[in-house]
Amino acid sequence: MIRRLDSACPPAPADGARTARSPAIAATQLSRPTPARTASPRPRSRRRWAVGAPVALSLVLGLWGVRRDGSLWRDEVVTYDMARRDLPDLAATLEQVDAVHGLYYLLMHGLFALCDDADPLLVLRLPSVVAGAAACGLVALLGHRLAGARAGLLSGIVFALLPPVQRFAQEGRSYALVCALVVWSTWLLVRAVDRGTARLWAGYTAVLLTACLLHEFAVLVAVAHAVVVPRTARPGWVRAVAVVLVGLAPLAVFSTGQSEQVAWIGGIGAVSWTGFGLIVLGAVCARLLGTPRVAVGRLDLPSLGLALTVLPALVLLVASLVKPLYVDRYVLYGNAGTALLAGAVLDRLGSGLGTRVVAAALTLALVPVTVGVRTPESRVDDVAAVEQAIRQAGVPGDGILYMPSRRRVWSLHDPGAVRGLRDLALERGPVASSTLYGTEAAVPVIRARMLTVPRLVAVRDPEGEPLDRIAQEAVKRDVLAASFEECDTLRVRGARVTVFARPGKC
Repeated sequence: MIRRLDSACPPAPADGARTARSPAIAATQLSRPTPARTASPRPRSRRRWAVGAPVALSLVLGLWGVRRDGSLWRDEVVTYDMARRDLPDLAATLEQVDAVHGLYYLLMHGLFALCDDADPLLVLRLPSVVAGAAACGLVALLGHRLAGARAGLLSGIVFALLPPVQRFAQEGRSYALVCALVVWSTWLLVRAVDRGTARLWAGYTAVLLTACLLHEFAVLVAVAHAVVVPRTARPGWVRAVAVVLVGLAPLAVFSTGQSEQVAWIGGIGAVSWTGFGLIVLGAVCARLLGTPRVAVGRLDLPSLGLALTVLPALVLLVASLVKPLYVDRYVLYGNAGTALLAGAVLDRLGSGLGTRVVAAALTLALVPVTVGVRTPESRVDDVAAVEQAIRQAGVPGDGILYMPSRRRVWSLHDPGAVRGLRDLALERGPVASSTLYGTEAAVPVIRARMLTVPRLVAVRDPEGEPLDRIAQEAVKRDVLAASFEECDTLRVRGARVTVFARPGKC
C-alpha cells in the first residue's frame, strides 16, 4: 500500500531539478491550450478595435474641412491674437481680462512659437482636433470598461458624430481640450474606485485640476462624480476634490474681478430650457430602457452617463437664474454621458437588422449637420468675409468706426484689411492698452474726429442686435444720424459694413 501511494504521488523535485515526463503526458500537456496565452489576446484586440475605430473616425471628421474655407469667427480671432502676443504683453493683458483662458493662451503661444511657418489656421485648430479624438477614445474606453467592447465601440462612434463635438473639435478654443481632460479624469475615477490606489487618485486629481485651470466650469463635473462615487471610495474622492478646489481657488478669486467679460451672456430663454429638457428626457429614457447595469468597483455606466449628461448643465442653468452664465459649450463634456448612454442602449438592442437600420437612418440624418458645421455659415460671424467687405467699402483716407467697440476684433486677424483707414474712436490699441479690443477716446474727442472726415466706414452688428448704452457708442450713433447719410451697406455673416458720407456726398 505504501509503495502504491509512493508511485501515485511522487515527491516534488528539488530546486533546479528537471523531472522526466513520459511522451504521452508531455503530448497531452502541450496539446492543452494555456488560458493566459490564448484568452488574453482576444480581449486586448477587441479593446484596441473598440477604441481605435472611434478615434480614427474622430480624426477623419476633425481634419475634414478643418480650414472652413479660410474663415474664422471672433472668438477664434481672440485666441489667435492673444497667442501671438509677446509673453510680457500676454501677462499684462491677463491681469486685466480673460484670465480664465490664460493657461490655454499660454499653450497656444508656445505652439505658435514652435510652428511659426505653418498655416495659422491649422496651428489654431489642430489641438482641438487631437483633443476631440482623445476624448472619443476615452469615451470608448469608459464604455468598454463599464459595459463591454461593443458598448465602448458604439459609445465612441456616437460621441464622434454628435454635432457639438464635431463643431468644437475644429475650433481654436479650449473646449475640446477641456472635454478630453474631463473624460480622462472620469476614466481615472472609474479605475480609482475599482482599485483604490494612491497613484490613480493622484492622477485623477492632477487631470481634473488641469481641466479646471483651462476653464473653471470644468469643476462642475465634480457634481456628477459626487453622485456616482460609492461610499467606500468617497474618502479618497473627497480628498482629491479638496485639492482641486484649493488649486483652483486663486484663479477663481482673481477672475471674479473680470466678470464683465461674461456680461454679454443673456438670460436663459425658452429655447435653452426646452433643449435641456429634451436632453434630460432622452437620458432618463436611456437609463430606464434596459440599459445594462454593469458595475466595476461598484460604479455603473447608467448612473455615470446620466449624471454627466444632466448635472453639470443643470447646475449652470440654476446658477444662471441669479447671474446669467449658461453657455452650452461651457459644459461640452456632458456629451460624453449622452454618448455612453446611447452606446449602451444600442449594445443592449443587439445587432439585428432593425438596429442597423435605425443606426443608419440616424447617421444619415446627421449628414446635413456634419456638412454644415464645416462651412463659414455655421458660426455667428465670418471674420474673413468682414475683412473683405471692409477692403471693398473703404478707400485710403476714410475713417472707420466699430459699433460696438468690441467688434474691433474683426480687424485683429488681418490688420491689412484696414490699412489706410483712420480708426476715429481708438485711443490705445489692444496690445498697448493690455486689453482684447483696445480702449476708446472720450466722447468729445470721438465727436470731433467724426466731424473732420467726409466719409467713413461703420462696421456694425446685424439689425436687431441690442445696442450698447455707453456714452461712446451713443455719440457714434448720434453724429451719424445728424451729420451723415448712409450710402451703401454690405451684409456678410454676422456683420454690416456701411459707408456713410456727408449729405449729398455719397
